[in-house]
Amino acid sequence: MHSFLPEVEKLCSRLVQKKMIYNKNDEVGVVLFGTDDTNNELTSEVGGYQHVVVLRNSKVVDGDVIEALQKLPRGNFPGDFLDAIVVGTDIMVKKFGPTNKGKKRLCLITSAQDPVKMSFEGTKEDQVDAIAISMNALGMKLDNIVVRGNSTENADRTILDDNDCLLNRFSRGACTKTVYVQSPTKLLGALQTQNVSPVTIFRGDLELTPEMKIKVWVYKKTSEEKFPTLKKYSDKASPTDRFATHGVKVNVEYKGAENTNKAVPPQQRIKGYRYGPQVVPISSAEVEAMKFKPDKSVKLLGFTNATNIMRHYYMKDVYIFIAQPANMKAILAVSALVRAMKENNMVAILRCVWRQGQGNVVVGVLTPNESNAESMPDSFFFNVLPFAEDVRDFRFPSFSKFPPSMQPNEQQQDAADKLVMMLDLAPPGKEEVLQPDFTPNPVLERFYHFLELKSKNPDADVPPLDNILLRITKPDPELLSQNKSVIDEFCKQFELKRNPKIRKSSGDKPTRSSEEPEGFVALNTRTVNFVENNSTAKVDSIGDSTPIQDFEAMMASRDGKKWVDKAVKDMKTLIYELLENSYGGDTYEKAVDCLVALRKGCILEYVCHLLLVYSLLSLLPKFIQVASLYSIFCVCKGTALDAVHYSVLGQ
Repeated sequence: MHSFLPEVEKLCSRLVQKKMIYNKNDEVGVVLFGTDDTNNELTSEVGGYQHVVVLRNSKVVDGDVIEALQKLPRGNFPGDFLDAIVVGTDIMVKKFGPTNKGKKRLCLITSAQDPVKMSFEGTKEDQVDAIAISMNALGMKLDNIVVRGNSTENADRTILDDNDCLLNRFSRGACTKTVYVQSPTKLLGALQTQNVSPVTIFRGDLELTPEMKIKVWVYKKTSEEKFPTLKKYSDKASPTDRFATHGVKVNVEYKGAENTNKAVPPQQRIKGYRYGPQVVPISSAEVEAMKFKPDKSVKLLGFTNATNIMRHYYMKDVYIFIAQPANMKAILAVSALVRAMKENNMVAILRCVWRQGQGNVVVGVLTPNESNAESMPDSFFFNVLPFAEDVRDFRFPSFSKFPPSMQPNEQQQDAADKLVMMLDLAPPGKEEVLQPDFTPNPVLERFYHFLELKSKNPDADVPPLDNILLRITKPDPELLSQNKSVIDEFCKQFELKRNPKIRKSSGDKPTRSSEEPEGFVALNTRTVNFVENNSTAKVDSIGDSTPIQDFEAMMASRDGKKWVDKAVKDMKTLIYELLENSYGGDTYEKAVDCLVALRKGCILEYVCHLLLVYSLLSLLPKFIQVASLYSIFCVCKGTALDAVHYSVLGQ
């Protein structure tokens, strides 16, 4: 396993780094097998267990164990993982005995490519069964991480199969989980370093009708992992004070605008909501009375076809509904409902109030989850659905409306299809890349590593992102090199042109594309011609495709004032056309954007405000007819000319 040991060192050291943050009272021990020497108590007590070294006995996590795990010795002898499991179990038994059931955990990391020695009594299978029964009686858990990769390609297939059978046999008598990893990235995510206790967010009835209810428990299935909370720290306490908390107490004072030297007491303060130019005060009693206080319940609103619920409707975290444990009637009812919904391709819509007095009601979709394991009952997945106010309706023009010259031809479409298939993360017959269960968050992993460096050296610099984590944030370079011909063919079918950044003119007035990032690349089919954007290009009219950019370019022209007048006139004409030729209001937003640009351009170019007011007044009847009077007032806000605008529009 020498080729995998650098990744194993990172995995184990970061495990302890996270425990230093979240579980600082946990104890960790380290056992190595396949080493050159032997150092464990069982060798001297009963004999055997050669080439097994106890690198560190079970102790509270600290910086020393991190350093030890970052420099693991390399051995040259075959590793017997059963010997290592027995030695690790012996350490826990001697330290904790039968106590702390469910909290003792063994994590085995091995390639399992070396043969296991024969037992003096019974077969290997009998030995595994005896160890599993003993671990189960002591309340121990076992996690097996089997590393397979290029180093095991030449290994004996018979030995690998025998060892896999032995590792899987542990699950019969003990609480065991076995994971096979093929890549260093998956290895980093194979060991769940932070144990999250399962806590229900709801226990009660799933109400199908007032007369028909099913007892269910609800858990969170996924939840975003946040950064550890930063706390304020004070170094004013004496360094010799062992009981100093170094805590910081924050006091907040509110002062009035009229008298900034006098604090306003709590009884003279009140919260309010801004409503236009004024603030409407709302007392705490009114806020409490205004709150919606539904009763705790989970009610079925109805069923709908699964195709009616789009994937992008899902919001927030994912929950899992299970039947109440040990309640056979509830388990059978949930299972029957799951299978019926699965067979008919239906989902359920629920109204949920998780706790009494909850300030909001959740409406979500219940998706059936039929179990494939005999020991695992059927369940439901629950996703929150948006209300009308939560939906963002962004309208984009359809490519089908473009002329045939702007549609991809057969060769271009084929090149794009091959590019997509080349970057498939789950190709047929291969292991899926970047599985969520085994892909660590690169930002958090880097944070834990930097925190450990900072604890040793306060002046330590932020390290670069690890090469293994780079495979999560960037495309795999090996995959790109293997498929270079596909990428070249795609680039050949599409013409790439660099769009240079347009610098501001000498008058410090914005010009076309002044806010575009440098190096912006425009993708362009071979049949479409684009005018190269540069500072010397002449724009003499406002087009339909980029009217705002054309307007800004004409306004910035230094040839004469006629271009400013022409730009204002052409923009007004274009806005009229957008409103007249609109189909179902699809160009209203573009018309408002052009109106905003018209107002902004006139002010920046110091055009007489009467010209702008006249343009706005001439457009006002049309906006009232097809769009909204509010749009006019939106574009007349926030400048020194507002007083004139409002007074004229008011008349």
